Amino acid sequence: MEKKMFAFASMLSGMLCLVIFSSFHDRVVSTDTDPERSFTGLQQHISGFPLDKTFSFAGEDIPSDNFDTRERLDRELVINSYQHSVLLMDIKLANRYFPIIEPILVKYGIPEDFKYLCVAESNLRMATSPAGAKGLWQFMEPAGEAYGLEINAEVDERLNVEKSTEAACRFILHLKNKFGSWILAAAAYNMGENGLARRIEEQRGHSFFDLYLNEETSRYVFRIISIKEIMQAPEQFGFFVDDTQLYPPFNDYYTIHIDTTIPNLADLAVQHGTTYRMLKVFNPWLTGSALTNKSGKRYEIRLPKV
Repeated sequence: MEKKMFAFASMLSGMLCLVIFSSFHDRVVSTDTDPERSFTGLQQHISGFPLDKTFSFAGEDIPSDNFDTRERLDRELVINSYQHSVLLMDIKLANRYFPIIEPILVKYGIPEDFKYLCVAESNLRMATSPAGAKGLWQFMEPAGEAYGLEINAEVDERLNVEKSTEAACRFILHLKNKFGSWILAAAAYNMGENGLARRIEEQRGHSFFDLYLNEETSRYVFRIISIKEIMQAPEQFGFFVDDTQLYPPFNDYYTIHIDTTIPNLADLAVQHGTTYRMLKVFNPWLTGSALTNKSGKRYEIRLPKV
């Protein structure tokens, strides 16, 4: 009797396993053949970019007959084109900052393309690098002070858009006068003028494209050119941004002038019907919570209209 029961149980288990396996197999087959459920690949279109045109920076052409130059440019076009979130934010922020930067470049006689150097430096944010460079133009403290920017515990004019752009223009003009080329000036902005001068002397070079430089600077000019190409014609690179999505300039403000100490900037904000945060948004160069002004310097502070 026990043997019969064991045999019956074994047969029942086998039939149950067969039913389960058949059901699983049917689901797998139906999944593979069902167009709505089967995997058909990633829905994306990845492409390269034609290089059969003249690329330039600040009126200086990129050599088109050099495979090394073409490949270095191609690399940066591909990398920057597919950094979707970064470039999308650059396009949005350019609407805020380019109208400030462009007339200052014109004032100093600097080609407009240098606004894309600013994008390459900071992505148009008040960034701080691991090395301590700050602001849209990423000035280190000694260079910022050398070009007239006030930097201390309470004030950092590297974060003042107009003043830092003026300082950057004076620095760029100095580099152009030293190296005789806008492209070399851009390379020196990234690498440092002394370092670039040493490489030029060591390598008996005259053109940026003939120099063997560190990885970052070797890519730097090509990165700027790639950013320029994308931001000048974003739709061609798949970036579609409605005008309503662009970040507006900081135009809706009024200005007060301060030549005394402000013990607490939060109190100043409240007195003018705004918040400490908005005071900082409109004046990122005010880096402390107070403004100690022993010398009686006249500061211009912007406050949002309410």
